[in-house]
Amino acid sequence: MLDAGCGTGRVAIELARRGYDVVGVDLDPAMLDLARDKAPDLAWIQGDLSAVVVSDDADERRQFDAAVAAGNVMIFLERGSEAAVVANLAAHLRPGGALVAGFQLSDGYMALHVYDALAERNGLELEARYSTWEGAPFGGGDYAVSIHRRTG
Repeated sequence: MLDAGCGTGRVAIELARRGYDVVGVDLDPAMLDLARDKAPDLAWIQGDLSAVVVSDDADERRQFDAAVAAGNVMIFLERGSEAAVVANLAAHLRPGGALVAGFQLSDGYMALHVYDALAERNGLELEARYSTWEGAPFGGGDYAVSIHRRTG
């Protein structure tokens, strides 16, 4: 799994505890230092989500079963980079892989129809949407967790 915008590693560490092979990526070196202190055996990469290439070697992009962008990652991106981030995360997914993102929907933040269009443009199809990470049904509101699956 790719923990996109991993911060201090909370999600990546929990996923690893549950048995998943996880790589965390974040732009902030101070947050990554905290993540490394908490879980030095996990892979932590400093990089911009719009351009980072996670690879097992210098020539090949690693493919993941899932990329998770928790903690409002999508609304904290540099304005104008959202399309490049979704494209890059989609490029890191194997066919059938899922992009899971949860973020605020209040005015001034990314609208769901915009996010869905970016996902669709990159070969990702909406599979499910919830109003919480616990799976409460989505009926509008100010928060959404979306699961998009790579179709090709």
